[in-house]
Amino acid sequence: MAYVAGTPPKPPDTAKKSFFDMHSHGFVRVATAVPRVALCDPRENAARIEKLYREACAQQSAVCCFPELCVSGYALDDLLQQDALQEECLEALSTLKRAAKDCLLLVGAPLRFDGRLFNCAVALQNGRCLGIIPKSYLPNFREFYEARQFAPARLRVSNDVLFLGETVPFTPDVIFRSGQLCVGCEVCQDVWVPTPPSVAQCWRGATIVCNLSASNITIGKAAYRSQLVQSMAAKNYCCYAYCSAGQGESTNDVAWDGQSIVYECGDFLAQSPRFAEDATLTYADVDLDRIEQDRSRDATWSQNGADYSDVVQRVRVVEFARQSVPTPLTYRVVEKRPYVPSDKADLDQRCYECYNIQVSGLVQRMRSSGLKKLVIGVSGGLDSTHALLVCVQALDKLKLPRSNCLAYTMPGFATGAETKSYATELMERLGVTAHTLDIRPSCEVMLKDLGHPYSKGEPVYDVTFENVQAGERTNHLFRLANHQGAFVVGTGDLSELALGWCTYGVGDHMSHYGVNASVPKSLIQCVIQWVIDSNFVGPEANDVLAKILSVEISPELIPGAVIQSTEDTLGPYDLHDFQLYQTTRRGFAPAKSAFLAMHAFRDSTPSSSILEDRAFDLVEVLKHQRTFLRRFFLTSQFKRTCVPNAPKVGDGGSLSPRGDWRAPSDSSWAPWERAWARCVAWARDTSDDAEVRRGLGALAGSGGA
Repeated sequence: MAYVAGTPPKPPDTAKKSFFDMHSHGFVRVATAVPRVALCDPRENAARIEKLYREACAQQSAVCCFPELCVSGYALDDLLQQDALQEECLEALSTLKRAAKDCLLLVGAPLRFDGRLFNCAVALQNGRCLGIIPKSYLPNFREFYEARQFAPARLRVSNDVLFLGETVPFTPDVIFRSGQLCVGCEVCQDVWVPTPPSVAQCWRGATIVCNLSASNITIGKAAYRSQLVQSMAAKNYCCYAYCSAGQGESTNDVAWDGQSIVYECGDFLAQSPRFAEDATLTYADVDLDRIEQDRSRDATWSQNGADYSDVVQRVRVVEFARQSVPTPLTYRVVEKRPYVPSDKADLDQRCYECYNIQVSGLVQRMRSSGLKKLVIGVSGGLDSTHALLVCVQALDKLKLPRSNCLAYTMPGFATGAETKSYATELMERLGVTAHTLDIRPSCEVMLKDLGHPYSKGEPVYDVTFENVQAGERTNHLFRLANHQGAFVVGTGDLSELALGWCTYGVGDHMSHYGVNASVPKSLIQCVIQWVIDSNFVGPEANDVLAKILSVEISPELIPGAVIQSTEDTLGPYDLHDFQLYQTTRRGFAPAKSAFLAMHAFRDSTPSSSILEDRAFDLVEVLKHQRTFLRRFFLTSQFKRTCVPNAPKVGDGGSLSPRGDWRAPSDSSWAPWERAWARCVAWARDTSDDAEVRRGLGALAGSGGA
């Protein structure tokens, strides 16, 4: 969990907070509410607003945002200047002020100060008015003529006003903070200008920005609003909640759709139904930790803010206190596979870009090296199959014969007949130069030289036995590349590199260029399926690719009647890839990552990919999390410190020391080990499920083994 600057981080207080409470992990709930407006009837509107607000409070919302001028109605034109309306607006706001609870209430109203009428957002909480935000930029074109009635914020006389018996801030330059929750606000057109007020609010610390809008609807405008909100959330690293007017507004000349949209750092969270006849409430659970992590990782964001320090320093921070009760994470979809989109169209686009990035990287490396041939080891497994497809496509782009790909299947002591046949068949159908090179004789020589028990007939299958085979394969490939005037294409993937599941040095750790090095295991399977669906290599090769996708992931290094399963040894790649993303892309602590995984993997729900949809309970999540943390932070960094060149593929990053991940090879993993132990104890002590408590107790007692 992230902390407000100046506040020292503390371990979770398990006596007060539950592991299963979303607030314990930096989440808050935001609500956007679109009432059916009673045009020019503030008293009725106050009743409708209060009803929706109370419902949002019952759902443990931290912020509830309503549309622009919702207290009076937006489409009133010259009626906005009438004293009778002004008096009822103040009466309605007084009612809402008394009704305001822990949840921050943002409502729109026309308010007159110093002989000027302003289009305002009013912030109410716990019986107080925290501040008033006047609209900065007034549209005066097409169907909007706000400058006829309103004055812009810059024409205000003072930054403070007397309002409903208290002096409150009256400025666009204000944000409202309660611990980690920090809320900015702007009104409708303010977001359409090149530099909205919310930009300075975000630089000052606002993590959630609410826009109170009364944007009418025309064809195509809803899509544009979504793009605008998404862009604001992305470039400002914030949650942007946009709430627009709906039914009840005057349709003299325009219509309204009541569109509410919520984005977080460019990612879609929620949207209301449009053209609803009745009032709507839309909820989104916002990850404040993620926002702070993204901001702290982008130095240019902070540098840009420093260039506008005079503007940022004008923004005032109004503190307020709120209490939260334990709340489950309900209004947020946590993807099981951060690297594999659940939407079919997005997945196809991801596969297309992944494949072509890899191919273009290899094409450029071949051009720059001046070499026309490639050497690759093909096992009949996922990684080498995918790398071979990249090699073939690169040769096609360079208009070189596929026979320039020198592919070797190199059976060892545990190579299965099935995978060997798949490798041979695939090489043949792709038209590469295929070879079979039995590494067992050379491995036996080395094992004998080492004095290994296996050379004396003993069935000892230890790490040395495995690595001799991996090393012999790579050794042969490098010497073959020397001999043939080629370079070696690596096949190892991002998931294996994260876990250190590769033989260091002269082993599958090394190559001249590693095309798969930033592609996780789960995405590789999807790209192969995408190649099949795209019919790039023809039906005969597609048949072989489909068979390879059905084979269990295995290194095939230890002989036996039962296939050597990688996931039996390491744990599920789904969980490891999930943890990898939360660790490297997000920087989350073990408790936050486990909380997210618990929600992501609690159900088996079909997805658009070919991947098996698996569910894992919290005990399994934490068990395998410790495996990942230990291997990633303690035992494997030295392998990543000297990896070959490879193209970076996705926003999840790579583990190259020249790119996204730089870390010492000899650091301690003690902070993660202790954080994991605290997480297990915390979840055990606050779970209502006796079976979960027993499982976590056993896990804590075993040290995660």
